[in-house]
Amino acid sequence: MFKPFWGSEEQVHAQAYGDRPVSRIPPGEAAGIVVVLKDKSASELQKLLSNKDAYQQFLLSLDMVQTQIRLRDELRDETMQLAKHNLEKEPHIRELRNQCQIIRATELAAAREKLHELEKQKQEILRFYSPASLLHRLQEESEALHQQLLDREIDLTAFVQKYKRLRNSYHKRALTRLATNMSLAG
Repeated sequence: MFKPFWGSEEQVHAQAYGDRPVSRIPPGEAAGIVVVLKDKSASELQKLLSNKDAYQQFLLSLDMVQTQIRLRDELRDETMQLAKHNLEKEPHIRELRNQCQIIRATELAAAREKLHELEKQKQEILRFYSPASLLHRLQEESEALHQQLLDREIDLTAFVQKYKRLRNSYHKRALTRLATNMSLAG
């Protein structure tokens, strides 16, 4: 709403420092810079403000700036070494990924084959124990028992006991099948 008397902070900075950025320096480091600047004459200070090359050379001569540059260079070199090391590992990582894919595909194929076999066994068991199959086998056993009686391979008492047991099982399963079908339909 109100502009400062001297202009905005950016305008004041632009007038005082040109296009140089303002940096936030910790107080301890600023004190070190002040000590170095105290030894400079007014003309040397004016030269630093007006000559970009002189200003740059002065900054590069400061111990803290040299330390920062050294640290930056060490970090850059270390980062480059890590990047090279990572790039050297890339073929090995690619090979391991390929091996994992092969293993997964192989295990998956084996698991699918096992699943197919189990499904096949399940279908055979369901077919064998299906109500229709069980009733059909009971009927065949009853007919075979009846034929044994006719061929006199079994006596009448044994026939009646076995026949009653078979027919009883037949009717129980037939009723169970009927009840199942009705409950599924309803």
